[in-house]
Amino acid sequence: QCPCGSHKRLSACCGPFHAGRATPRTARQLMRSRYCAFALGGRGDYLLQTWHPDTRPAVSAAELGAADTDWVKLEILDSRQQGESATVEFKAYWRDADRQLQLHHEISRFVRQAGRWLYVDPVTLSGS
Repeated sequence: QCPCGSHKRLSACCGPFHAGRATPRTARQLMRSRYCAFALGGRGDYLLQTWHPDTRPAVSAAELGAADTDWVKLEILDSRQQGESATVEFKAYWRDADRQLQLHHEISRFVRQAGRWLYVDPVTLSGS
């Protein structure tokens, strides 16, 4: 099952995006696929490709794709699109080293360039 919470199989959900066989049609789909890439690990190339070049971190795909966080659940709270810009508010839950549940709450900004949605930057609301 896909870690993004869609209740679909990975191969019918975020997997085609990660493999480059499909492109997310909405910022919400991109948000889910990026969470999935972080949760599964090993998909640093995808994360870098879907990050806006002006805000992309100077890290390698291997570093970004490291499965070093135990992501547990994604909850999309809101998504809004206005023209070529969009925001997605979400809560992502993860377990720390003591197995305690932690929360990352963010509003992510996205832009669409040449028909592709790109992650721009976060507004972190609580946790990190």
